[in-house]
Amino acid sequence: MDQNNGGIIGKINTPTTSVASGVWSLDSQFESQSGSTWPLAFPQVTLANACRFNAASSDSLTRTFGTPTNNKIWTYSFWMKHCDNAGVLLNTGADTSYMYFRGSSASPVPFGFSVEQYVGSFQYKLIPNEVFRDHSAWQHIVIAFDTTQSTASDRAKIYKNGSQITSFNSEDYPSQNLDTQVNSAVAHKIGGFASSGFYDGYLTEVIFVDGQQLTPTSFGAFNPVSNIWEPRPYAGTYGNNGFKLNFTDSSNLGDDTSGNGNDFTVNNLTSLDQSTDTCSNNFATLNPLNVPSSNQPTFSDGNLTSITNSSTGSYKWGGCSTIGVTSGKWYCEAKATVDSTYSRNVIGITGNATELARTNASILNATYSWGYYSSNGTVQGNGSGDISGYNTSYTTGDIIGVAMDLDNNKLYFSKNGTFLNSGDPTSGSTGTGAISIVAASTTTDGAYFFAQTDDTGTSSPSKFEFNFGSPPYSISSGNADANGFGNFEYAVPSGYFALNTKNLAEFG
Repeated sequence: MDQNNGGIIGKINTPTTSVASGVWSLDSQFESQSGSTWPLAFPQVTLANACRFNAASSDSLTRTFGTPTNNKIWTYSFWMKHCDNAGVLLNTGADTSYMYFRGSSASPVPFGFSVEQYVGSFQYKLIPNEVFRDHSAWQHIVIAFDTTQSTASDRAKIYKNGSQITSFNSEDYPSQNLDTQVNSAVAHKIGGFASSGFYDGYLTEVIFVDGQQLTPTSFGAFNPVSNIWEPRPYAGTYGNNGFKLNFTDSSNLGDDTSGNGNDFTVNNLTSLDQSTDTCSNNFATLNPLNVPSSNQPTFSDGNLTSITNSSTGSYKWGGCSTIGVTSGKWYCEAKATVDSTYSRNVIGITGNATELARTNASILNATYSWGYYSSNGTVQGNGSGDISGYNTSYTTGDIIGVAMDLDNNKLYFSKNGTFLNSGDPTSGSTGTGAISIVAASTTTDGAYFFAQTDDTGTSSPSKFEFNFGSPPYSISSGNADANGFGNFEYAVPSGYFALNTKNLAEFG
């Protein structure tokens, strides 16, 4: 019996093919299932790439459809992680038919989602009561039309993560046999209206099926171990206008991989907008919900760039990671902008994110928080002032590394690949550059988050571009962690990992 396919006993037996052969102990099988290495009962698909849309850059994909197989019947399926509370996912013609997120002030459902068609008057309008405010997780949306159906509610269906949405604030269905603008021979745009309403967020596995009204089971299934809705390969036909965008070609993000050749024109998107943050492996971003109620920081680039608000008082909160951690060793990088406009950068960690957001405060000198300050290079922490040995300033273009060791309760900072104060993250508690931090369980939040703020000055905000493993800026070298995840400028310290769900399942 080949031990590589299980053996008789082993703490972790990882199948080398899609079939687990050999004899597996119960605890080994359980651990393999928990780590998503056990072959499941349904055919999974690992989505390697997504497209990151930035509203500030007016990013979009456009294509004029041809003659449809049937423009009364179609299905639109996509996985998304949206980063703003407003933005258009699909628009047709002269802004006549659209699917979009409604902003925080939208009536009747703030933070809602809408599927509408307006040609002189509304021909259908569906607004679920459910709000869409989770910017940290991937979600699967399926919109399926068949206007030939006799029952009105069967003509248009919306699904989220495998379940049909049935509660609506506005529930006006298309008339029977309506020819919809979607799937007509008109221009279609993914990511915005003609000149406004641009989408801010991530999309992957975007599939359009012309001529069929499908259910979510054509595109996903519940993992029998975790009960989480996950993608599965679409095995059906596409019809005349059908397409599949999986964004695996960074030089052609509009490439249709369905076999139909229905490619989209790329508008303002570049190779930098190809991301490895997908529903198969969700990376940390910055959290737009954990911000002050007013004078909020500005997030962009898939919630990876943060600029603190310059109009607030002496201390300003720039946000924290969407994922908090209580154990393990974690690494991120951030590129600083330090000039006459952005001159008071502070990067670090906090176990007090909720309170800092409420008070719009800096991690410098805050309890359960440690920060590295750009102008004089000091490191301060936990309300006790400067930490001895740190006096290396940084400026525009410098990349700051943060290595957080929650197994030994130590913290390390690097500048352009060199750890400060002769720090050695791989040596644990004995590193001379190690900063002692309190255990995560004793902090206010009960977990640590990567974070950014500035310290003082009403006219001097701070700016960082964060890299949790899927960077918003160009990388000249390219370094992954030991699990093969992430794209960092400098080598990831041994034993440290990018902050994503695959690594969390194993080390968090």
